[in-house]
Amino acid sequence: MSAPTRTDVLVLGGGAIGTATAFFLRLMHERSVTLLERELVGRQASGTNFGGVRRQGRTPQQMPIAHLALRTWSRVRELLGEDLEFRPYGHLRVCYSQERADVMAEYARDIRHAGLELTLLTPRQLKRHVGIFSDKVVMGSLSPEDGHANPRIAAPAFARAARRLGVELHEHTEVAHIERDGSGFLATCIDGRQWRSEQLVVCCGAWSSRLSEQFGEPAPLEFRAPSMAVTEPLPYRSGPMIAVNSGLIDEVMYFRQIERGNIVIGGGRRAEVDLDNARAHVNPDNILRQFRELQRLVPAFARVQLIRVWSGVESYLPDNKPVMGASARVDGLYYAFGFCGEGFAISPGVGEVMADLIARGRSDIDLSPYDIARFATAT
Repeated sequence: MSAPTRTDVLVLGGGAIGTATAFFLRLMHERSVTLLERELVGRQASGTNFGGVRRQGRTPQQMPIAHLALRTWSRVRELLGEDLEFRPYGHLRVCYSQERADVMAEYARDIRHAGLELTLLTPRQLKRHVGIFSDKVVMGSLSPEDGHANPRIAAPAFARAARRLGVELHEHTEVAHIERDGSGFLATCIDGRQWRSEQLVVCCGAWSSRLSEQFGEPAPLEFRAPSMAVTEPLPYRSGPMIAVNSGLIDEVMYFRQIERGNIVIGGGRRAEVDLDNARAHVNPDNILRQFRELQRLVPAFARVQLIRVWSGVESYLPDNKPVMGASARVDGLYYAFGFCGEGFAISPGVGEVMADLIARGRSDIDLSPYDIARFATAT
């Protein structure tokens, strides 16, 4: 067997967070970085999600990372030299009941202290602003600087930019075993290749706990598959990403219209996942429910045709917060996974924060709520 390849930082996982972390490690800190991806870059949740880039709806704790991510999304063409179809056309939430309108108004008041200004809109104002909703809508809440992007091209673009900066990237390279070896880590892949690094980052999405367990830090991940669909092209009318805010899961639906005219739809109940075979199932009942809710919100979409449905493997944690930060047990080991279906939007911010933490040993953003040690007593 040949000698292991050496690198300063070994990043495991080629999704949006892994590629962004590798990119910022080279851009800001000039560390030698190798990224290993078991399939193709952006193949799983990072490339199959809805594509929303929002701050509205996030907790005050997560808002600093969301603000940082939005700043990166706003200059992503300059950073990467590619258009990721980020469009800052806003994120608009609407509701059907006064009870939910009160919840949305309370959130708007509270989140202002975290630096997010929301505009509350009456039905009359909504009609002027968007002009496509049914009369059932009671109120809207607009975050005008949020937007949406194309998840299918984001992680590959970050990967290409990272490579141009000197990151070594290997696809179809699955890690079988990792061990702490002397002052660093030794990763052995299924095909026998090995890498030795001073620092290690685990950001393998739904498969991350299988690696963290090797260091005595399992996380209680749950696996789900969101159902999404896209329609035929229609005349372009809707710029913002639009979501129904409801306490009823079967009312939750969101959509965005891309500039080619197609409408991308998501929301509602999630389906089962076959993790061993990396397969996410589409829930046909949920697709039909999404379509009914779309027609309920926008009656003019009643005769539109669906042309494709899909899903992806997402991972969730019981407290609905990710694992992000340094290992509680092993020096030089870092985690970023379990983003509960919300990782794509903040992935550039997470990548920058993780790069800072790895290179400097600290982050200006408080990561204590995301420490993996919070699950130690439960395992």
